[in-house]
Amino acid sequence: MQVLFHDQKLDLVGEPLTDGAALPKFKVFTTHNQKLKTKDLLGKPVLISVMPDIDTRVCSIQTRKFNQQADQYPHVQFLAVSNNSVADQAGWCAKEGVKNLTVVSDEELSFGYATNLYLPNNGTLTRAIYVVDAAGKVVYHEIVPDLSHEPNYVAALDALKQFE
Repeated sequence: MQVLFHDQKLDLVGEPLTDGAALPKFKVFTTHNQKLKTKDLLGKPVLISVMPDIDTRVCSIQTRKFNQQADQYPHVQFLAVSNNSVADQAGWCAKEGVKNLTVVSDEELSFGYATNLYLPNNGTLTRAIYVVDAAGKVVYHEIVPDLSHEPNYVAALDALKQFE
């Protein structure tokens, strides 16, 4: 699969997860440098917001928008993933006041390779949204076709309604 970045086509490392797929095993790190594994996400639905670089305009907007919505869905975990370093993410969260979702670093690319959302020619993850049920099954996904565009927030949040 390919996505666009400044009119350049970039290949993902493989075919990304689609609806019905099981969330694969991966590990990422929180802004407190605590390891978070797939098994830690099971038991409660999760919205996973994936982005290339938290320090860019569109990624910042995406993370802030989901941060604003997270407290309206107390029964859902919100996770924001990029392959920025833990220190970069912690600094960004402190500066932006992001506290309602968990921002995690995939600096080791465990998540990127497990989900096939890594863009090797760009050195980042692609922009995507996944909604996963409590058992770890993907119930909604969006791979944003152009990295410079925001995801469909309404569709992602609508997918959470099935868990109310």
